[in-house]
Amino acid sequence: MFHIIRTNSDNPHFRQLVSELDKDLAIRDGDEHAFYAALNTVDTIKHAIVLYEDALPVGCGALREYEPGIMEVKRMYVLPEKRGRGIASAVLTALEDWAKELQYKKCILETGKKQPEAISLYHKNNYTVIPNYGKYAGIDNSVCFEKVLD
Repeated sequence: MFHIIRTNSDNPHFRQLVSELDKDLAIRDGDEHAFYAALNTVDTIKHAIVLYEDALPVGCGALREYEPGIMEVKRMYVLPEKRGRGIASAVLTALEDWAKELQYKKCILETGKKQPEAISLYHKNNYTVIPNYGKYAGIDNSVCFEKVLD
């Protein structure tokens, strides 16, 4: 059974999962990894989720305010052996619920074209593709999404 906790970037399980994410992204992104890594530091994240299965941390995600009214989804990850079981959708839903509680109206995010599982996840969870925003504008490997929270 799944158990979700709300935490922050000081949580050792969150940091452990993000470390695994970064290893995966270093392989997928290749030469572009340094650019993305600089945009994805976790030292000051106030809103992080860790999903546990039988006391084992298996998935995570985070929110960071992009601008008033808009939260950016960051650091989404599920252990490879646990994928395909709804864990990422559960983490994403928990993040959206938290954003709504905090009175945010929209979630945005960026993922890479080399992460087809992530693109599929966001489509499945009713995110729509938007023009690349902020530091991702003009970056060919990036795909940006948004979802209006109801």
